[in-house]
Amino acid sequence: MDRRNMLSAAVSALGALFASSRAQAANETAGSGRLKVVYHLNEIDKVGFVLGNIQNHYDGVGGPDHVTIALVIHGPALRAFTLGAAPDIRSRVGHFSKAGLELAACGNTMKAQNVTLGDLLPGFVVAEKGGVVRIAELQSQGYLYIRP
Repeated sequence: MDRRNMLSAAVSALGALFASSRAQAANETAGSGRLKVVYHLNEIDKVGFVLGNIQNHYDGVGGPDHVTIALVIHGPALRAFTLGAAPDIRSRVGHFSKAGLELAACGNTMKAQNVTLGDLLPGFVVAEKGGVVRIAELQSQGYLYIRP
């Protein structure tokens, strides 16, 4: 087999693997009856936009009983979710947390910014291995990835 055929076979195999993993995620979502979505937020100027997207998502599917949403935050955006957050953010996060939104803060960002779990709004958990690792874990569990 020459190099061109080997490369073609490898690309085909990777394509099949990707299609299979997407099909598996779709089947898991269909089997549970609930769509699973992870929102990725790292830009502070997109905080309000992403929170609006999450509200629109809940509204569009008929409420939190019809979707499981996780929000993973790292980088500069994390500062917007500390106890000194704007009242609008505090209110929205509190509402979403009660609705079941998983709020995960990147452990690496927390260390870099010298932020503790006690400094964050209620409802957060720490993504100990990092925000991007948490996103990848959720994707491997069938969550669809959204980065507004």
